[in-house]
Amino acid sequence: MAKIIARGKNHRMLVPATLSEKVYAAFKHDIIYGVFQPGEPLSEKDLARRYKASRTPVREAAVRLQNDRLLRIVPNRGYFVAHISLQVLNDIYEFRSAVECAAAELAAAKGPTPEALKQLTELAKVTCTPEDRERCMRFIEADTAFHLGIARLARNQMLLQAVSEVRSQMERIMFAAIDINYFGEVPGQEHREILSAIKDRDPGRARQAMHDHIMQSKDKVLGVAYVMPVRSSMG
Repeated sequence: MAKIIARGKNHRMLVPATLSEKVYAAFKHDIIYGVFQPGEPLSEKDLARRYKASRTPVREAAVRLQNDRLLRIVPNRGYFVAHISLQVLNDIYEFRSAVECAAAELAAAKGPTPEALKQLTELAKVTCTPEDRERCMRFIEADTAFHLGIARLARNQMLLQAVSEVRSQMERIMFAAIDINYFGEVPGQEHREILSAIKDRDPGRARQAMHDHIMQSKDKVLGVAYVMPVRSSMG
């Protein structure tokens, strides 16, 4: 299990407590950030060398990443980075709509703390421009922090876990989209509308604002899917 250490005033960082956790975290990071490309074959031996570990923690990490739908394990052939298919994109957005709309609704019903509202408002201000890759990377991280922050306000651990898991898929999509200028627009206004509804303790408006935000994102992603590393079906 990972342990939590302090990182600055308002942030915490998960630090892998075991070698297996460390390999899993690093391997997952490399897939999400595009170090390994969709469909790329990966050997257990090379991965063990890369992560300075034996094959056992690599094998354990691979099983977990397959469960995360980020990797495929093919018997007698090895590991393959999972493709981002159109079906997967649709599944992701249907799942997001179900869990994140519920989280926003609960967050509004239960009410936010002033500190949480302040932090989320600051996250909603983070922007990026297509020509500034580093800034876009910071935006993606802030976007994840924003959506996880809304889920935390729901005060429901199962919802928080569900949102956390789907963010791995969203980050992978968003990092792949940087190079095709997907971030010509960022959803700051949509984020502010969600926060406004939560602040006003209006569950119905919060649910609708989150739904509209997710559908806007879906339309943008599907609109550029033809130039992303996306397949029409799982490879």
